[in-house]
Amino acid sequence: MALTAEQIEALMPDCSELLSDEPEMESSLHYTQLLILVTCLEWLWRDREDFFIGANLSIYYSRQQLKNREFRGPDFFLVKDTEKRPRNSWVIWEEDGKYPNLIIELLSDSTAKVDRGLKKELYQNRFRTPEYFWFSPNTLELVGWRLTDSEYKSITPSENGWYWSQELGLYLGVFESRLRYFSVEGRLIPTPEEANLEEIRKAEIAYRKAEAEKQRAESEKQKAESEKQKAESEKQKAESEKQKAEIEKQRAEAEKQRAEDAEAKAAILAQRLRDLGINPDSL
Repeated sequence: MALTAEQIEALMPDCSELLSDEPEMESSLHYTQLLILVTCLEWLWRDREDFFIGANLSIYYSRQQLKNREFRGPDFFLVKDTEKRPRNSWVIWEEDGKYPNLIIELLSDSTAKVDRGLKKELYQNRFRTPEYFWFSPNTLELVGWRLTDSEYKSITPSENGWYWSQELGLYLGVFESRLRYFSVEGRLIPTPEEANLEEIRKAEIAYRKAEAEKQRAESEKQKAESEKQKAESEKQKAESEKQKAEIEKQRAEAEKQRAEDAEAKAAILAQRLRDLGINPDSL
């Protein structure tokens, strides 16, 4: 009796929890580089939920491969338009047939030949991965490939040696002996630690600027107070000068009045003397 599709599906084992079977990274240099690639992109895309990043994780692409223990785990791979959640491995037939959109291999003495040959052919012919890069943390060799007409064609680097990734929407380039991401404007995509330090630096700059503004405002306030006090002093001085001038005016008027009174008294006395027949000028 023929089985229905549902019955066949029920008989098939669930492979979604297959564990990865990849060896440890060859050196701490490789581990650090892989950590940078993962954390930088996860930080940049922290608001997105439509991608998966595999780091030193097995990709199971056929049951025959699983049976023969032929594991082809890239050092770094990106799958877009999928659910962002933890996985023990990437099982193609459990992920709607999705293969990586981008793969990066970290070359070493023991893997370089396979990465440049066998894996490149696998990613081109079986995975049909749109972009493939390899990078050597030791020699800093960086090469990029893009799938064009079913074949990998080398990506031409920019003048500064960066490679544009259409899948990432970013440049890949070497900075301080590490493979890093760069924005289309050429800005280095930071690690979470670098971003945190940058935020701290910006906060410190903002704090120093606020303190400088505060000190400037205090200085302006003190200057204004000084100007006010000076103006008050000038006002008081002017008032004092005015009062002094008023006193001088009153004194001059008093002196004038006394002189006029004395003159009037002298005129009266002179008239009395004349009335008595005495010439005042002869006295």
